This record gives sequence, structure tokens and C-alpha cells, in this order.
Amino acid sequence: MSTYVAVEFQQLPHGSGLALPAYQSSEAAGMDLLAAVPADAPMTLAPGHYGMIPTGLIIALPLNYEAQVRPRSGLAAKFGVTVLNSPGTIDADYRGEINVLLINHGSAPFTIRRGERIAQMVIAPVVQAQMVAAAGPLSATARGAGGFGSTGR
Repeated sequence: MSTYVAVEFQQLPHGSGLALPAYQSSEAAGMDLLAAVPADAPMTLAPGHYGMIPTGLIIALPLNYEAQVRPRSGLAAKFGVTVLNSPGTIDADYRGEINVLLINHGSAPFTIRRGERIAQMVIAPVVQAQMVAAAGPLSATARGAGGFGSTGR
């Protein structure tokens, strides 16, 4: 069973006419974000380069929620294009435009056109931690201080 939360939004003038973020299936976790680049000026990312792609969208998340900007698996699998700061976090108190930082890890230039699905946005609840100083040593575990790769390949 899905849970719904109301997220207020505004579309900026350069996002006018674009579809709103939408789930592509009834069980999808993420809504697709669209590129709000000018129709007559697509953006091209050369291999190894990154760029900030506007969405033309501002949102007002409810208290205790965040939005995560994540890669679209199809862009990554087919073209090597992904979200550089994945997942990007949009805090509940942010009121600026949602931009997507894409990087081209592929071997060919990648052109981003107006209205293209460039990332997905997941709305999630937030739990803030309260750091509490331990009165003594922390509890022991089998892993201990084993870091990167310590539990297997």
C-alpha cells in the first residue's frame, strides 16, 4: 500500500509547458524529472564532463521530508550518464529551483533536450539523529573497525 504526501510546487517560466514529475508505473518509487533547457539550445555533455541541468521546478516539502535526486538507470546503462552527487538531497527548507548535476561517464557526447527525463526524485521521510556521547567504550561487534572490503569483495 502506498502512502501519499502533498508536495506543493511552482513551475518557473522556463519550465512552462513541461509535464510535471510523474511516476511511470503504479509501484514506482521515483518520479521522473525533466530537463527545462531551451528547445532551441539543447545541452551537450562531452565525455568526462558534467553540467547543471535545470528542471524549471520549485517544491515545498512538508516538515520531516526530503527529496532525493537519483540517476535514471536507463541513462546510466545506455549512455554512461548519471547524477554526479547521487543521491542529491533536497531539504524541506530549500525553496530554489531543482537542478540536476549530470556527468557523462560514456565515450560519446550526450545531448540533453527539452523535456527529456534526466533523473528521478524520491520523496522520503527524514529522521534526525541526536548525537550522544558514550559513557564508555562502544559495544563490540564481530566486524569491529573493519572498513572498506572487510566483509568481502
